[in-house]
Amino acid sequence: MDIRVESYPVVNGYQLSQRQIEVLQAIRRGGSKNAAAKALGISVPVVHNYVKAMEESTGVRMLESVPTGSKLTEDALRILDVTEMHRRRNETGRKFTVACSPVTEELIMSSFSAAKIKGDIVVADDQFNMRMLRSGMVEMIIVDDPVYLFELEEYNWVDIGHMDMVHVDNGPKYARYSYGAQRIAYDYLDATDVEYEIVSEYRSLSDLMASGKSFFVDEFLLMRKGIKVKSSTDPAKLRHSITAVYRKDTRCGEKLLRAIKRKNLI
Repeated sequence: MDIRVESYPVVNGYQLSQRQIEVLQAIRRGGSKNAAAKALGISVPVVHNYVKAMEESTGVRMLESVPTGSKLTEDALRILDVTEMHRRRNETGRKFTVACSPVTEELIMSSFSAAKIKGDIVVADDQFNMRMLRSGMVEMIIVDDPVYLFELEEYNWVDIGHMDMVHVDNGPKYARYSYGAQRIAYDYLDATDVEYEIVSEYRSLSDLMASGKSFFVDEFLLMRKGIKVKSSTDPAKLRHSITAVYRKDTRCGEKLLRAIKRKNLI
C-alpha cells in the first residue's frame, strides 16, 4: 500500500497547484518558456498563462527576461525550494539523500555512480542544505564554506578536500555568485584594502560570467564545465575546504565518502 500526503505552497493566501509548480520547475530546468513548453508537452502561450495566473494571484513576480530566454526570480526559486523541503518531509520510504551546491554537484553525482548508490541529490546553497539536515530530510550535506561548521557541531563531519577560487577582476563593481565560499573571497578583498561594491547576485553561472562585473567562482566548477578563465589573484590564496556533514554513520554514507576520497579532490 502506497500512502502519500501531498501539499502545495500557499503564497500570499493563494495555493499553487501541482501543475503550476511543474511549470516553474520546467522553466528552471530549461531556462526558457519555450523549453518548458516542449518538456511539458504544451504550447508556449499556455506556459505564459500559467505564469501570469500565478503572478496575478500571488502578487509575486515569477520570471525575468535574460538574453538566453527567461529565468525564475529569487522569489520563485524560494517557492520551489520550500516546496521541495516539504515534499521530502512528507515522503515515505525515502532513499539515502545528500544535499550539495552546484559547486560540488558533479563530484557527488559521479561519486554516487562510482559507489553504486541508489539515492537522491538535492542541489541548493549551504544555508538551505543545513535546514534540510536539521529537518531530517537528508542524511548528509556537502558544505562549501567552513564557517558553517560552527553551527553544525552536533553532527559528524569530515573534510573531503579543498578547492581554489578564480578571481575575475573587471573593476570595482562585483557580482556575487550564490554558491561556494564567497565569504572567503570577499574577506581577501577586505584584507588587501581593495575598494569594491557588490551590486548584484546570480544563481546562474552563465549569467554571472556574462554580467561584465568582477566576480569569484570555484575553479573546480569551471573545469568541470570546460571553461577556462584567467584569475587576477593566485587561486591558492582563495582556497577553502570542502566538508561532508552527516547525521550518523550509514552504509551508504561510508560508501559515498570512500568514493569521494578516491576522486583525489585537491
